[in-house]
Amino acid sequence: MQWLAKAQMQRLKADGSPVGAPLEVLYNPSEYTLTKGAQLAEVPVPGLSSPMLQFIRGQVETLTMDLFFDSTDKGGTGAKADPVTTKTDPFYQLIQIDPATRALPVVLFTWGLDSFPGGRSYSTLAANRHGFKGVVETVRQRFTMFSSLGKPLRATISLSLKEYKTLSEMVAEQGGDGPGRPHTRVVEEGETITDVAEADGGDGSQWRDTAASNGLDNPEDLEPGQVIEMEPMHITGSAP
Repeated sequence: MQWLAKAQMQRLKADGSPVGAPLEVLYNPSEYTLTKGAQLAEVPVPGLSSPMLQFIRGQVETLTMDLFFDSTDKGGTGAKADPVTTKTDPFYQLIQIDPATRALPVVLFTWGLDSFPGGRSYSTLAANRHGFKGVVETVRQRFTMFSSLGKPLRATISLSLKEYKTLSEMVAEQGGDGPGRPHTRVVEEGETITDVAEADGGDGSQWRDTAASNGLDNPEDLEPGQVIEMEPMHITGSAP
């Protein structure tokens, strides 16, 4: 029995502190799936048999799993049986907007302590730093057993969560490689130095700096497929 290794779902405040008691699943999930992707652009280059791939941005990681609940352990299956919804409703509430914040609640799924896949560590959390912090994207409830009065007694909840990170956590995850870092761009056909300088939210008026840092004698004579090192972009303000 694994009573000391129960999976839990903890609601969090904006500062990372817990809200109420954690929701403990009745049975640990038999499996869960983590999915992470990246958005890539195909940059056509004349004369090449295939386009060049350019990284645009990462995509949000998702966690999907099924949780099983049963209420026949105390009341059997008769008229006095407790409905399983007393156990499943708190999980269904995770996709309801929080009236105080007008947003979905941020939750932390934990199981296995620091062995949770991915080696995650969230700087906003004082404790239970390892797990999957996110917001619930979908909840699917499937009821499979009922009492003679129609009370649902057994259910499976399918959850899908999208990972939530603050800007500082994302920068720290990249080893300090954040919005102020230099990055490169592959020139597309028909682009000018001003177009390149304006790429990804840059300032087109700074095209001379971009040309100088890349040693371009004729900044108007760019070739498709040419790699240009961009000036660092700086973001002002703070993220929640």
